[in-house]
Amino acid sequence: MLKGLIYSLVSAFCLGMLAILVKLAYQTGLRDMALLQYRFLTAALVFGLYLLIRHPRLLSIRPATLAKTAFLGVVLHGWQSTCFFKALNYIPASTNALILYLYPVIVTLLSLAVFRMKADRTIGLSLALLMGGCALVFYDAFLKALNVTGLLFALGTTLTFSVYLIMTQIFLKGEKSLTVTFYVILFTAVPFLFVNNPLDILRLAPRQLLLALAIGLVPTALGIAFQFLAIRELGSARMSIFSTFEPVTTVLMAWLVLGENIVFVQIAGMGLIIAGIVLPNLRGSGPPREGPRR
Repeated sequence: MLKGLIYSLVSAFCLGMLAILVKLAYQTGLRDMALLQYRFLTAALVFGLYLLIRHPRLLSIRPATLAKTAFLGVVLHGWQSTCFFKALNYIPASTNALILYLYPVIVTLLSLAVFRMKADRTIGLSLALLMGGCALVFYDAFLKALNVTGLLFALGTTLTFSVYLIMTQIFLKGEKSLTVTFYVILFTAVPFLFVNNPLDILRLAPRQLLLALAIGLVPTALGIAFQFLAIRELGSARMSIFSTFEPVTTVLMAWLVLGENIVFVQIAGMGLIIAGIVLPNLRGSGPPREGPRR
């Protein structure tokens, strides 16, 4: 349990850096689809090189598993990532993030149906705290104009991501998580090969290249790897609850790196998020359990 919590928090920190790094990359002139290409190609190369040097046997994969990772990468993860980046062209980042963090509720509901997970009032209160915390952290999302196209892309992000987490839990059963991680990232990169000339990365300015590599390494290779490890240890519902630490990371790093202000409402929201993560782990009130698999 503790191991899964640590994996979730590490993944949340890494993924929470995505918005910060993307914002810095946009400031250098990089565009969304090119950045998506650099992100997943870099992650696939880094992760593949790591496995080749440290764990070459993990590169071996069965055809059935290869098909599963292709579905997760090309269809679900690729579409979710595209929706997330596209939504940022139409609506504020805070609105996009607020809609995205509906996914713990959606994943929990899906887990109740798919895995016959047993939930009680503790997990309900935890989800309420998390949603309330996210609403306060992204309080300014309610104050800005909303674009219908952006809202549809944002809803597409959270719905696709929720299904992706459920399918990942199903597909990880009996599989090596690092192997699945690598091939999911690799297959996610494939469609983006056709949106931009991959060799353009060689012509990037030093700061652009550094940011592209950072996005590929931190919120992609490391973030997804620890996310899959957490799902293997905890299940998708519990992982999604613990990973709600991600907006706390984003707000704090925006303050430290980008110089953005943090107001009291956001601090209160971060407190609610932390309370929502801690609550299921209090003595005598364990996290939601999954019933026997069908």
